[in-house]
Amino acid sequence: MSDTAEAKTRLEVQLAELTARLDRIGEALAEPLNPDFSEQAVEMEDDASLEGQGALIAREIASAQRALARIESGTYGECVRCGTQIAPGRLEARPEAALCIECASREQ
Repeated sequence: MSDTAEAKTRLEVQLAELTARLDRIGEALAEPLNPDFSEQAVEMEDDASLEGQGALIAREIASAQRALARIESGTYGECVRCGTQIAPGRLEARPEAALCIECASREQ
């Protein structure tokens, strides 16, 4: 199996897991609030936390989808900013990586 095929498989598994997590968060947020006012306050705090987690997961999903699109277009492994090859170790650790380490370090 090629490195790209392995990355595609890992990204597809990651995408499925993230989507399932986001679905569970959506289900939890859809539950009606408790009629007890003091319980509502706690539930609303929990909902705010879940919404934050959902936003992070949505960004991870988008990142994985973009990486899969790069695989399909044949540009996977190339830095989207400077065009150099992304180190294999970086792609192994983060298959969704779009930037080489130099460009990524400039982002921070």
